[in-house]
Amino acid sequence: MLKFNNNVPFIEGTSLNDIMKVCQTPFYIYSQDLITKKVEMTKKALGNKIFFSVKSNSNQAILKLMQSLDIGADVVSIGELKRAISAGFHPNKIIFEGVGKSKNDLIYASQKNIHLINAESLEEIKLIEKIAGDTNKKINIGIRLNPNIDGGTIKKISTGKKTDKFGIEIEDIKNIINLIKNCSNIKLIGISCHIGSQISDINAYKNTFLEMKKAADKFVEAGINIKHVDLGGGFHVKYNGNDQEFNINDIKKELDQCFINSTYELSFEPGRYLIAEAGILVTSILTKKQNGGINYLIVDAGMNTLIRPAMYNAHHNIEAINKKSEKLINYAIAGPICESSDIFLNNIELPEQNIDDILIIKDTGAYGKVMSSNYNSRTLPPEVIVHKDKFAMIFIPEKIEKNILEDIIPTWM
Repeated sequence: MLKFNNNVPFIEGTSLNDIMKVCQTPFYIYSQDLITKKVEMTKKALGNKIFFSVKSNSNQAILKLMQSLDIGADVVSIGELKRAISAGFHPNKIIFEGVGKSKNDLIYASQKNIHLINAESLEEIKLIEKIAGDTNKKINIGIRLNPNIDGGTIKKISTGKKTDKFGIEIEDIKNIINLIKNCSNIKLIGISCHIGSQISDINAYKNTFLEMKKAADKFVEAGINIKHVDLGGGFHVKYNGNDQEFNINDIKKELDQCFINSTYELSFEPGRYLIAEAGILVTSILTKKQNGGINYLIVDAGMNTLIRPAMYNAHHNIEAINKKSEKLINYAIAGPICESSDIFLNNIELPEQNIDDILIIKDTGAYGKVMSSNYNSRTLPPEVIVHKDKFAMIFIPEKIEKNILEDIIPTWM
């Protein structure tokens, strides 16, 4: 994403130096060109039925770009649903997932006539049936199934094993069918699944497709006309240079073999895969220090800005803008937060760095700003999008004074 012209860093046709004149670190930058190319490549491989996972990056500008590229939105909360509608997604291109939808959430979604509400429990099916009856309308629903398939990813982002909290066990299909046949106000038209994130094992996808095909066929054989089969996402992103590149066309091959002669409308809901590599986090070095033989660079971005390394032990490559020194030093890159886990990378070799030098944390387009917080009373970072030789700030940096005013002190204090 970052390219150098006469030692000046550029994103697309825009100089990072120009952006830094108006934007104080830390901040996120996204490349519109890279997002567009990844979406078009994915559509070419898997078809037009792509629903962008809004939880990966919910900025209105990003959502508007996704909407303009003619894909749908996959939301997991009422807030994300409102964001998607505000960004211009037509309701019939929105799928509402989520293991914990409230009654008010479901009422709102049904009023907006979205494409599908995917129920994740038998109790939720009953609740939607009651809401439909109370509001005198027919509601189209899907069922999120748990196929009990291990995607081979880390436990914290696994969603498809029997012990995970997501979906209804695939062994419960008979109970689902019996319940649906006793419901008069809802119409089951789809099934969905998701087995986790950062999955590179093609066999995991193959097994998932086979299970979902068998599940869809069981519903049809029982007289329930399933039309839509959503096969999730979780496609692997190459965060580490040692990782193998994920080939989306391998998914296409397995898809064609499994669903040959099938009439089901197939869809996917990627998020990270479409946007992770199109984002970077720009951060400045606050100070240098050595503790216990470790050379620390303390930067102004922290786990409040990018929590993935602290939460998941996730790897993000880091690049220095200052490459002048021929002296290479082994550094630990750490944030300013008062937590020992606030470390981005240990043992990274960089040219000798100085205070105020700039570092680039790569592949932060997904689950970056969207997971940031005000921990340690630090403000949320700004976001910038670049399009060729233009750039725009798409999230204005917060002011701590505004955050303080949002607290309310009771009158008795």
